Amino acid sequence: MAVPLCRLYLITPPRLDDLAAFGYVLAHALDAGDVAALQIRLKEAPDEVIAAAVDALIPIAQARGVAVILNDRPDLAARLGCDGVHVGQDDAPLAEARRTVGPDRMVGVTCHDSLHLAMEAAEGGADYVAFGAFFPTTTKDAATRADPELLTGWQADVVVPCVAIGGITVATAAGLAAAGADFLAVSAGVWTYGEGPAAAVAAFNAEIAKGVAQRA
Repeated sequence: MAVPLCRLYLITPPRLDDLAAFGYVLAHALDAGDVAALQIRLKEAPDEVIAAAVDALIPIAQARGVAVILNDRPDLAARLGCDGVHVGQDDAPLAEARRTVGPDRMVGVTCHDSLHLAMEAAEGGADYVAFGAFFPTTTKDAATRADPELLTGWQADVVVPCVAIGGITVATAAGLAAAGADFLAVSAGVWTYGEGPAAAVAAFNAEIAKGVAQRA
């Protein structure tokens, strides 16, 4: 089966106080539709909390063919067996992250609303670049606002995949997929969806398909 041109990329809630309960929710969400990756993003959490989350969630995700990406921490990503790491502009530099996780794990880089940063990351060997925030978000303090035209321009000129992030909901997914996003990174838009996360994943996939169909 052909890989979809745009796929869902889930980000965990910022806190996971009940790993068993979240694991149950996650499993049902992943079973509800196509998901490419799960980023474990637990800002400010101690290493042991991050490790416990990775240990609990990796089997659920990887059993379903979903890559597990750890936010910010190349050292823990390598040690705990994650499929990759995502680094921001204020985290470990790309070259250092690559040295730490090795050639076979993914490294993604936050590039805000900057084509310049994205080109630097692509030339430096990033596996994907992330643009955003596209919409207001309560999940993190986003200092930049990106325009969907960034995705279109990137898709036309560069082969490195791009991720759209920041306040994305079911209602806005089709537009970003149409603009050229390879992945839509979503947190609250799934976990706080009125009908539940599994329904959100199904709805996002339907909207992504509509958006991809609109591409010229």
